Amino acid sequence: MVQTTNRFFDEVARLMNDAAGVAQGVRREFDTLFRSQAERFLRDLDVVKREDFEAVKDMARLAREENEALKARVAALEAALATVGASAGATSGPARGGTAGAGDSTGI
Repeated sequence: MVQTTNRFFDEVARLMNDAAGVAQGVRREFDTLFRSQAERFLRDLDVVKREDFEAVKDMARLAREENEALKARVAALEAALATVGASAGATSGPARGGTAGAGDSTGI
C-alpha cells in the first residue's frame, strides 16, 4: 500500500508540474497575442512615437527661444529708430516734408 500511495503522489506531482508548464505557455501566448493586437490598434490610430514627439518638442522650444530673441532685437531696433527719428526731427523741423496734410484732400 505504501508503494501505491507514493506512486499516486508521484503521478499527481507530475500532473501538477505539467499543468504549470501548460499555464506558462498559455500566458506567453496570451501576452504575445495581446501585444500584437495593441501594436496593431496603435498603428491604426496613427499615434506618434515618443522619440518623434520629443524631437518636435525640442524644435518648438528652440523656435520659441529664437522668436523671443528676435522680438527683443526688433524692439531694440525700433527704439533706436525712434531715437534717431526724434533727434533728426528736432534738428530739421518742418523742412522734412512741410506741414502734415497740406494739400491732401483724402486725409491719409
